[in-house]
Amino acid sequence: MKKVFVDSDIILDLLAKREPNYIYAAKLFTLIDQQKITGYTSPIVFANLHYILRRNSSNLSALKSLRKLKTLINILPVDERIIEQSLNSDFTDFEDAIQYFTAVNNGISIILTRNKSDYRKSNIPIATAEEYLKSFQQK
Repeated sequence: MKKVFVDSDIILDLLAKREPNYIYAAKLFTLIDQQKITGYTSPIVFANLHYILRRNSSNLSALKSLRKLKTLINILPVDERIIEQSLNSDFTDFEDAIQYFTAVNNGISIILTRNKSDYRKSNIPIATAEEYLKSFQQK
């Protein structure tokens, strides 16, 4: 089964129903729910999502959304090795470096994000949810 690392912006599109990208996030998570692909993310994504969601609604609502999300997506560990790699990388954004090395160190072959330019230093494919869904349908 194909493994994908899902960055926070795509998950936020889903949870906050942000148009016009909500439809692609929803389709992606439908594939995850149907176990056609396996979705992964990091604990940092959960922390960031909680911060954003609770500002836009309430702590209780944010936690409820994250509990639902947890039933769909796997959370990968961030360890000392990943932090060391991130600190010594050429990534300009430390958080993106952590996401990247979390994916790479766990054998994830693609990162899905709406901010592809954040991953210019990537050695694995980077795609938007829309791009990934198009390539998935062609297989």
